Amino acid sequence: MADGHNRQHDYHIIDPSPWPFLASIGAFIMAIGGVSYMRYLSAQPFELFGVNLANPWVFFIGLVLVLYTMFAWWADTIKEAHEGHHTRVVSLHLRYGMIMFIASEVMFFVAWFWAFFDASLFPGEAIQAARTAFTGGHWPPKGIEVLDPWHLPIYNTVILLLSGTTVTWAHHALLHGDRKGLINGLTLTVLLGLLFTFVQGYEYAHAPFAFKNSIYGATFFMATGFHGFHVIVGTIFLLVCLVRALKGDFTPKQHFGFEAAAWYWHFVDVVWLFLFFAIYIWGGWGAPLAHG
Repeated sequence: MADGHNRQHDYHIIDPSPWPFLASIGAFIMAIGGVSYMRYLSAQPFELFGVNLANPWVFFIGLVLVLYTMFAWWADTIKEAHEGHHTRVVSLHLRYGMIMFIASEVMFFVAWFWAFFDASLFPGEAIQAARTAFTGGHWPPKGIEVLDPWHLPIYNTVILLLSGTTVTWAHHALLHGDRKGLINGLTLTVLLGLLFTFVQGYEYAHAPFAFKNSIYGATFFMATGFHGFHVIVGTIFLLVCLVRALKGDFTPKQHFGFEAAAWYWHFVDVVWLFLFFAIYIWGGWGAPLAHG
């Protein structure tokens, strides 16, 4: 009698998992918590089933649940890889999933760029009197001093381009079995990601315009801030890969976790280049530069 546990195909049928359900619950609690947090900040009640939920804790409870689910779910995925379940077909589909995820992230950035270009290319449309009042009929709006693109922004551009080089070095080192090169490349990439975040935080702290009271400030901070959030996520992603590399997890033939992190980081690099040219250079063209 044939062994029923012998694999007859290249697919992996996973065991029943609680993580999709818990992820949905956590996301739902975060959504309700986000509303309750905003009502709390505006000193307004938020009643649900007779209970006032206007507080910040509901959101953070949902956030903790989502983060725990992410950790546990990915831990299961790593365990499945070590057990040999990531066959050629499974690995291919994991890569398809990462490509689709990055494509969805591209659409997020399209929304922020769309808002920026709509406000900058059509600042004087008669049907949008409120926008005209904000912009004065031209872009950048009157009275706005913009950041010098050849100061901190160009530094951050160089930092991200260097980080793209170091993560590629780490990838090539992994493919050739050079674990020391992998660890060194990942370490440098994580440090460069942290440096980028520090420089952008310093830039925000000294920006001559605010998020509110200006369509320029709102669109600028949404686009660059959303990218900055992705840099933080990517840095954490690479830091996890560094910890796994130190534990000896990756091999030249099995390293999807690192490959996904490298793809994500290159995506962040490319988006920044577009941000730099479109928002810092073109978007601030002709406006007075802030000094200091």
